[in-house]
Amino acid sequence: MSLVSPAGIPLPTRRTLARLALAAAMALAATAAGARDLRGDQVPAPRDTPYPGTIALRVDASDTAQGIFRVHETMPVTAGALTLLYPQWIPGDHSPTGPIAMLAGLRVSADGRPLPWRRDEYNVYAFHLQVPAGVATLQLEFQYLSPRDGGFEVTDRMMDMEWSKVALYPAGHFSRDITFAPSVTLAHGWQFGTALETASRAGDTITFKPVTFNNLVDSPIYAGKYFSRVDLNPGGGAPVHLDLFADAPKYLEMTPAQLQAHRALVTQAVRLFGAQHYGHYDFLFSLSDVLAGNGTEHHQSSEDGAGADYFSAWNDDAPGRDLLAHEYVHSWNGKFRRPADLWTPNFNVPMGDSLLWVYEGQTQYWGFVLTARSGLWTPAQFRDALAMTAANYDRNRPGFQWRTLEDTTNDPTAARRSQLPYRSWQMSEEYYSAGQMMWLAVDAKIRALTHERKSLDDFARAFFGVDNGSYVTKTYTFGDVVAALDGVVKYDWAGFLHARVDALDPPLLDGLAGSGWTLVYTDQESAYEKQYDSRPESPRHLYNFTWSIGLTMDGKGRVNDVRWDGPAFRAGVSTGATLVAVNGQAYSDAVLKGAIAAARDGEAPIQLLLKYQGGSRVVPVDYHGGLQYPHLVRVPGTPDYLSQIIAARH
Repeated sequence: MSLVSPAGIPLPTRRTLARLALAAAMALAATAAGARDLRGDQVPAPRDTPYPGTIALRVDASDTAQGIFRVHETMPVTAGALTLLYPQWIPGDHSPTGPIAMLAGLRVSADGRPLPWRRDEYNVYAFHLQVPAGVATLQLEFQYLSPRDGGFEVTDRMMDMEWSKVALYPAGHFSRDITFAPSVTLAHGWQFGTALETASRAGDTITFKPVTFNNLVDSPIYAGKYFSRVDLNPGGGAPVHLDLFADAPKYLEMTPAQLQAHRALVTQAVRLFGAQHYGHYDFLFSLSDVLAGNGTEHHQSSEDGAGADYFSAWNDDAPGRDLLAHEYVHSWNGKFRRPADLWTPNFNVPMGDSLLWVYEGQTQYWGFVLTARSGLWTPAQFRDALAMTAANYDRNRPGFQWRTLEDTTNDPTAARRSQLPYRSWQMSEEYYSAGQMMWLAVDAKIRALTHERKSLDDFARAFFGVDNGSYVTKTYTFGDVVAALDGVVKYDWAGFLHARVDALDPPLLDGLAGSGWTLVYTDQESAYEKQYDSRPESPRHLYNFTWSIGLTMDGKGRVNDVRWDGPAFRAGVSTGATLVAVNGQAYSDAVLKGAIAAARDGEAPIQLLLKYQGGSRVVPVDYHGGLQYPHLVRVPGTPDYLSQIIAARH
């Protein structure tokens, strides 16, 4: 029996409706598939075949006033279709952050005649053109326009130039199969540092030996007016140098103790891993309050940046001193050994970030440890830094209620390291510090299982210290990590890791307990934490009330994070607001501290006058827990693994 509409037209049965729905779904899927086919880019897939000839790349980087890098490439070609690519997926960024918008003025010519090009309709990093018959060489010209409103890559005193920003390369080949002959012209009289091998120098123009494109991109240049090169491995195996570039000559001065600590970093790293995967290594280190701070890993060098007074304010600036150790460890973990889904055949094939909790998390762990083993930190500074990290996962990452540690490995692509309105809830790249806390737990577990005969050092040597002297990337998977841990001591390592990486609310503090320490809070900042707020001019400056009322502020009182569901959040405080007054008094760090301390003995809320979006309002924060700052204390009657972990190796 058929149903009939009020107009007398038979209505479809339920079975007929189902058939119609299925047919519609199939038609929609077919349409969508067709749309995907039509909208796919027209870029040739990379193949492991040599690109014929050598591409000459000349960069004029002498314009320090306007920050314009002028590029000229001479590219051997054959007749037919050619696609040029601008690097998109940048190693170390773990994301598609190649600054294509900064490329300008692209012109292509052959035999003196211009050739038209068109950008791919669905891939802004790709440029298509037709090479006419009889043409064997193309001339490419363009400019890379570096930032002019902060994040400076060149100043009147120094420069950081990454080759990925100043090169186009042919599609259809692995980057290791394309050879470049690079050269650069610097500002007059400037010195430089790089992992590239110099072929010749004529005045301010340096020509480097030909190199494959993957190694070129992995070998940035720092250059500057005020320069010093320090040998960090005298009499050792592979040379290691600290290439210093400063805002003024006085900032290049090091004390003997500072020099010894930096040399010890190299010694302790080599003793940890038992191998080196570089012919030589250069820390490219800018000491500047103008050039953008940096921290990017490369196989035979690293881009590092600190404030101009890195050496001169040594006793007041321990935070951030783990930077060099972190980037150095990446030569082993991240460059030589690399997660399989982070290896790509060229710089325009998407990366996968699933094992960043090994790549970055264990590097963060060893960065802290080697900073302490070398003497760049005292044991107390190491513990205070670790206490602040641990406290974030004790009180300031409620986002683990809905996200896993593994899911945060998507953040480089999803968030692109942009400012987040509520980081404690959204979370951002927790695979660094949460990964660090997890690897502390692994280290403690190995020590306990083997009765202190083995440790994570044994894993590091077995996993990262293989194939001494080899520069060829050796990839790894989750299974490889588990197998290497099993090689140190048998245990359910897969279950151990899954419980921390793939589960909500992972037990990230059990590494402290397993190491013989526990996290406590007092109303006094550690000496290390005080250094964050004692120097308002520092880029690391932070007024930190995370663990009490639940907010942090920059040196001008601007709220840059509010702890989700913390006291300030429940009162309605928003990130981006500026704190003007506290309980009727003009805001200062000391005034807010005094108000929080006083509220502990009373019932009245703390009155915050906030300015935001052109208006102002008073927000009462009902908090009476007093000032709260994290510290580590020993657990009586337990082995002190933490002190063993940071003891220098001999």
